[in-house]
Amino acid sequence: MNIKYCTYISLALLTGLSTVDASAQVVGGARAFEFLNMSNSPHVSALGGLAPANPEADVSLAMQNPSLYRPGIHNQLSANHNLYYADIGITNLQYAYHSPKLQTTFGVGVQSINYGTFQATDIYGSYLGTVRASDFALNLSAARQYKEHWRYGVTLKWAHSTLADRSASALLGDVGVTYFDTARGITLGIVAKNMGVTLKRYNPNNPAEPLPFDLQIGLTKSLKNVPLRLFVVAHHLYQWDIRYNNPADKKSNIFGADTTADDKTYFADKLFRHLTIGGELTIGKRLGISVAYNHLRRNELSTLETKGLAGFSFGAGLYLNKFQVHYARSFMATAGAYNEFGLNIALDKLFKVGSKTEPWHWNNDYPNW
Repeated sequence: MNIKYCTYISLALLTGLSTVDASAQVVGGARAFEFLNMSNSPHVSALGGLAPANPEADVSLAMQNPSLYRPGIHNQLSANHNLYYADIGITNLQYAYHSPKLQTTFGVGVQSINYGTFQATDIYGSYLGTVRASDFALNLSAARQYKEHWRYGVTLKWAHSTLADRSASALLGDVGVTYFDTARGITLGIVAKNMGVTLKRYNPNNPAEPLPFDLQIGLTKSLKNVPLRLFVVAHHLYQWDIRYNNPADKKSNIFGADTTADDKTYFADKLFRHLTIGGELTIGKRLGISVAYNHLRRNELSTLETKGLAGFSFGAGLYLNKFQVHYARSFMATAGAYNEFGLNIALDKLFKVGSKTEPWHWNNDYPNW
């Protein structure tokens, strides 16, 4: 199978969306463990929060699609801790190790969000002490190559959430496939994320909340004569209409009549809410600049009066011999911009080991693809 057939598959999935009869609803807030769909690194944030087909040698990108685990990111550790809005602490760790004997690349990662402490009261407002809220997920991954241009991988996740005196846990999995053609600069990735079951419910007397499933297809193209990489990501492919028709956004004329036609189809808006687009420019050998636009984010996080740069994200990456330093700035409309910093460490280059540990293949060096 070549890239032509992959493109046909992608187009078929996109076309099939228009036949799905589903009511429009807000995408976020309807499922438990929504934090699993949050960006796990500044590099991912700079790419619009989704990166299922980015070929850069950054281990944090493999969290977006397990088939991106490969020998080229062997012994790389990604670590970042940032303060989100309202001083919410977010920590992400990701590590990859390639086993030449098993011809498999393994990965392990941690996602942690600490929402802080809150004052607990009863229905009369009486102070009952302080409570905490946090989310945590541990993920294990494995990926292998199939023939010359294909890789496939899986990620198994255990997620746990604590909200005051209530807690929940779930077992989830991601399945991904990547087609790569370095000669033509094409990378195509398909991933189904967060499929699984709830192990423990917040309230055992209620049905389990749905999990944050997503189906994504990404295509990245590196230009031949320009150090520029363009990408497009199609997300939320399990449902066509994810547009929220907010009555507060409707305009009225001087007579008070609603000027928004209820019979409009909003086809273009519904289509582009599934798409994230952007590019990465390489300057020299060490510096990368990223920009992305997420139409869904712009429309869900902005208001009719204040849109600003909502939906846009920018970033930069400094690629050194032993380290990668990443920065991202994501715009969230009236909530302000969110700044992130992250560090990737090539452990085999930073910590050399002796000949007695050669069976570990610690110092093995592999091409990116």
